[in-house]
Amino acid sequence: MSIERKLRFREQSLDGIRSGLALMILFFCPIESAAAETLTDALVKAYQSNPQLNAERARQRGTDENLPQALAGYRPQVVASLSAGLQAVRDLLPDNTVQGATLHPWTIGVTVTQVLFNGFKTANSVRVAELQVRSGREALRNVGQGVLLDAVTAYMNVLANQTLVEAQRTNVAVLREIQATTKRRLDAGDVTPTDTAQAEARLSRGLADLNAAEVALATSKATYTQVIGEAPSQLTPAAPVDRLSPATLAAAKETASHEHPAVLGAGFDVDVAQITIKVAESSLLPTVAVQASASRSKQSDTSLSTFGTDQASILGQINVPIYDGGTAASQTRQAKELASQSRIVLEQVRNQSRTAVVSAWVSNEGAKVALTAAESEVRAASIALQGVRREAQGGQRTTIDVLNAQQELTNARSRLIQAQRDRVIASYTLLSAVGRLDVHTLNLNTPDYLPEVHYHQVRDAWHGVRSPSGR
Repeated sequence: MSIERKLRFREQSLDGIRSGLALMILFFCPIESAAAETLTDALVKAYQSNPQLNAERARQRGTDENLPQALAGYRPQVVASLSAGLQAVRDLLPDNTVQGATLHPWTIGVTVTQVLFNGFKTANSVRVAELQVRSGREALRNVGQGVLLDAVTAYMNVLANQTLVEAQRTNVAVLREIQATTKRRLDAGDVTPTDTAQAEARLSRGLADLNAAEVALATSKATYTQVIGEAPSQLTPAAPVDRLSPATLAAAKETASHEHPAVLGAGFDVDVAQITIKVAESSLLPTVAVQASASRSKQSDTSLSTFGTDQASILGQINVPIYDGGTAASQTRQAKELASQSRIVLEQVRNQSRTAVVSAWVSNEGAKVALTAAESEVRAASIALQGVRREAQGGQRTTIDVLNAQQELTNARSRLIQAQRDRVIASYTLLSAVGRLDVHTLNLNTPDYLPEVHYHQVRDAWHGVRSPSGR
């Protein structure tokens, strides 16, 4: 082989190593740019504008309204009434004469009813509403964790696919050079047509892999836009968040059992179901109420000599249920069964939480091993490719050996990119499994959504149909 060809092979070898290092730098090292977007920036955008999270916040605001509805049982009920019309009267007198008249009667009145005792139904309904609000807040927090984890996954998918596209483009460029070199060597009689066909086949495969990578990138960008709310710009590499998770598996399981929103929400649901039994039992107890009313009527009775009537009354009412067909008893039994179900669900959620923690912990540890192995594989594959190229220069290796070594290096780079992606996602998944994937733990630069604000705005509202936001 001529000195010129040897130099060309050596140059290609160095180019392959440089491109591998460039891809590793692209994925692992931050990119300084005014337009660069970090994972933290993406999480802030998702937290502020994700439609799923905003819908859950609206649901929670609706749940807050259960409390003023329950508190209404302590307040008086005031009803005003007004009736007016046209009345034709025809009286038959004893002397068989007929007397007729057309009247315009009207009545206006107001009635105030205050319940004094209803079997503790109001008090227990208020407790149920309070617990429903607390359960709803945990459900909101759980949805927030899911949205943030989706944002991390979408971000890392785009970043990984962008790097994978660059790796495949580098691979295609190297394969094109190998194909061109093989053709020149064929013309010079150094190789056979088989070598040329092998180079062309491997180039076609590289182009197909590049196309698949570009398709995956386009799909991941669409998912990113859906989750984050904006199209991805120039993304910068992200680091794992192991420092925010418990140090041991036992500590992680303990933390999840006390802090995970799904577990806490299921606990509140048990309390709701337990107190709902007392609400149902209240239908079996007496009800005491006071009712005051006042009214004025005109032309209400033609048989009297009066022209109008004014009335006022204060009445006490006691209603004692004796038999309602078994409805209240059935509702009580039903509430007891639902309470039993909620306790079983709580235990189920606890088991699921422990399983999720173990799975996330093992996946995170496995991602660390996979990343280390992938880094070693890339280094070894780069050295192997360089060696195969040198041996090919000396006639000890064939074109297919060079192509195989190049393919192995490309596959190793792809696995390294995937391992880095999985490493970051696994660390965030573990943080979510223990119940700590939130704004405070991540220290995101965004105002936290506080459901307590709306709760206090509507809790003691006696009237008004506008929401605190003005709708």
